[in-house]
Formats: sequence, structure tokens, C-alpha cells
Amino acid sequence: MATPIQTIPLSTISGAPATLGEYAGKVVLVVNVASKCGLTPQYEGLESLYAQYRDKGLVVTGFPANDFGSQEPGSNDEIAEFCRTNFSVDFPMYAKIAVTGEETHPLYKALTSSGVPVTGDADDFREKLKGYGMTPNPAPGILWNFEKFLIGRDGSIAARFAPTTAPDDPALIGAIEAELAK
Repeated sequence: MATPIQTIPLSTISGAPATLGEYAGKVVLVVNVASKCGLTPQYEGLESLYAQYRDKGLVVTGFPANDFGSQEPGSNDEIAEFCRTNFSVDFPMYAKIAVTGEETHPLYKALTSSGVPVTGDADDFREKLKGYGMTPNPAPGILWNFEKFLIGRDGSIAARFAPTTAPDDPALIGAIEAELAK
């Protein structure tokens, strides 16, 4: 039976209806992404993660969002082309959504209200944003582009990682491997 998070209606980047339920029984990494962010090179590492672990049951999913510094201004078609051309992204990408504010997509409302604590340097990153004159979202809101949620095979939220947690970070890899082993 699908969990509530797996039944939330989504759209693929090409506009097809979807849900995370199509990955039931797999481990899913949900990442809000942006093309013009200092963290954008993480696309390469995310694609490497997907290539390394997809046959073991990992699905990496990208959700473009223009919520932080207008760093994802393009259309879905432009974003898809950017990801293919610059990072050979093969993992599933979804239509651009809001991950914060009044228009927050129901998926991100569910993810952020889960109570799963953030692993990584979220507090340091929050202070860095303040140093740039920005007002970061208070916890449990999404802090910035490339925040990561790990959803276990059973559809529950297993872990959450700060935006600066690189795809090859031992804590992230360890969490993925632990979930894949279940």
C-alpha cells in the first residue's frame, strides 16, 4: 500500500502525471535543484550516485525550484536541456515547483513537516546566508537549493541532508546503503 507521500500528485519535467508511488519498494533521494546555483555542480555527483546505486534500488529525483535567489529561472524544457547537456542527467526530473513560501508544493509540505532532523552543516550555512544579508527560512523549512530527503523502501522519510552535503558525503552514502540493505 502506498504511503501518503507516495500518493501526492506530481508532474514530470515533460508534463506527464506522476507520483513517487511508482518507486514503491525502492529508496528515493528527493532533491530540490537549480541550474544557476553555486551548488549546481552537485548534479554531477547526483548522477554518479544514481548510476552507482540504481541497480540496487536507488532512484534520485530532481525537483527544480526558483525559490532561492532566482537561481532556476528557466522553463521545464530549458531546465531539462541544461541538465542533459551539462551533466548528462539520466535520473528522473520533475516539473518546476515551489519548495518554500505560500505556494509550497504538497510534496515539500509533507517532507518539511515530517520532523526528520537535518544532517550536515545547516546551521553554518544559515549563518553564511545571514552574512550575505539574506534571511534564511527558519527550520524546518527548506534552507536552499540541493537539500536532500531520503525516502526508504517503505515510503517513510529516513533522513534529511543540508544543501551543502555533497552527493559523495560519507553520511549520505551510509544512509543510502543502510536503506538499500533493508
